[in-house]
Amino acid sequence: MPNPARFPALLVDAALALHDNRLDVAEPLLRTYLKRDPFDARAIRMLAELAGRIGRNRDAETLLRRALELAPGFTAARANLAIVLYRRNRAVDALAELDTLLAAEPEHLGHANLKAAALGRLGGFEEAIALYERVLAAAPAQPKVWMSYGHMLKTVGRQADGVAAYRRAIALRPALGEAWWSLANLKTVRFDDADVAAMTAALADPAITTEDRFHLDFALGKACEERGDADRAFAHYAAGNALRRTQIAYDAGETTQFVDTIVATATPSFFAVREGWGCLAPDPIFVLGMPRAGSTLIEQILASHPLVEGTTELPDLPALARRIAGYPAGLASITAERARTLGEEYLRRAAVQRRTDRPYFVDKLPNNWAHVALIRLILPNATIIDARRDPRACCFSNFKQHFARGQGFSYALDDMGHYYRDYVRMMAHIDTVQPGRVHRVIHEELVDAPEPRIRALLGACGLPFDPACLTSHRTERAVRTASSEQVRQPIFRGGDRAWRPFAAHLQPLEQALGDVIACYPLAPGFTPSA
Repeated sequence: MPNPARFPALLVDAALALHDNRLDVAEPLLRTYLKRDPFDARAIRMLAELAGRIGRNRDAETLLRRALELAPGFTAARANLAIVLYRRNRAVDALAELDTLLAAEPEHLGHANLKAAALGRLGGFEEAIALYERVLAAAPAQPKVWMSYGHMLKTVGRQADGVAAYRRAIALRPALGEAWWSLANLKTVRFDDADVAAMTAALADPAITTEDRFHLDFALGKACEERGDADRAFAHYAAGNALRRTQIAYDAGETTQFVDTIVATATPSFFAVREGWGCLAPDPIFVLGMPRAGSTLIEQILASHPLVEGTTELPDLPALARRIAGYPAGLASITAERARTLGEEYLRRAAVQRRTDRPYFVDKLPNNWAHVALIRLILPNATIIDARRDPRACCFSNFKQHFARGQGFSYALDDMGHYYRDYVRMMAHIDTVQPGRVHRVIHEELVDAPEPRIRALLGACGLPFDPACLTSHRTERAVRTASSEQVRQPIFRGGDRAWRPFAAHLQPLEQALGDVIACYPLAPGFTPSA
């Protein structure tokens, strides 16, 4: 809080309103004050904090840069800027600000903690782990830092250490729902009766936060499913999803309209006129489709090849798409030069995540299925792999998975069914207008007959066969997704039956999917010869 002796009364009132999260009071106070003194960096920083709280991170960045222009040594504003840049998925820029801060305040644990998180986003896992250890040595009673440390340990395959870190977080704060969910999300940890009792007690406390509540429901759903109590498990999954859905603005109709627009825009003549456009580099291998459809397994197989580097779910393609005016219809207005520069920019952005000189790399962001037309336009020689899994198995797996961000469709069964339906409709359209440009891997076929499917996958990527791809679970590499521990085990089939005990609860999903179920693995109305 500001010292009243050093702050004008109006600014003190605004700071108090911000402290109490009364944003409707703070904003007019700050704007009134800045009309009187537009050069007060303190007030500009407060307005930036307000913008950040309501999700206007671009405005927050602009305001914080203005504050730093006026007061370059204003470390609080620089720290806020680093946070905003991190939130905007600009980890490299955030690191630059954090390095400046740490040079001035080398013992500041908050800066070190955020730097560790930013390094994790960029694949600097070992350095991030060392930073977390430094923070925890100085401040061991920090449950959320222990949890973040656990995330990083899990990513690099140190599962036992990760579990210990999550348990330490829970010991410090027993109602920390995300730590319980993090244990559940390992998929290999089984909760004992004491765990279930502790989670149930935490969930019964009316004072816990909404975030703790839905995380606990997801974790308890997993615990009940392990015990064969499908009805109770579904009740927890449904409660967690319903609560999470209240926090998300997702409209299934917008996804349908998006696909309609792509179908109308990306016609055979659209691609014929633009033949040879874009950046011709063959480096990227896009693995896309629905989440929980086996994309992490495919990436692990490919990353076991000596010519391929596995990266992560890169945010770069959606970021480029957002910069195209009127997207997706705006694809039609892109010039040949813009297509090439966008492809080159994607490669520059993705290079931040590269750690080797292998000629190919995998970008496995599942949601890139929505941007296949853009990929074909700006990176025509990239390989596209569509990871597809039985619709009920895939959608139910999504329903019981809490995603940290980016999967707004996954918190209601009917939304999920419509989303899956739009996904297969989009891919069927691409198969029609760009035949042979997408290689589809059917998850059930892959796990039933790994070698022929892996040989076909490598062939589609233009890669020679390598036997290491048949034992990909032995490949040591960082894996950030929910399947991180599963891909470190030999390929198995059991997960595709997990939805069956819940069949009685899945009517909204089946109704939304419609004939997608019967047509699987094809799309309704599509045949390979069409």
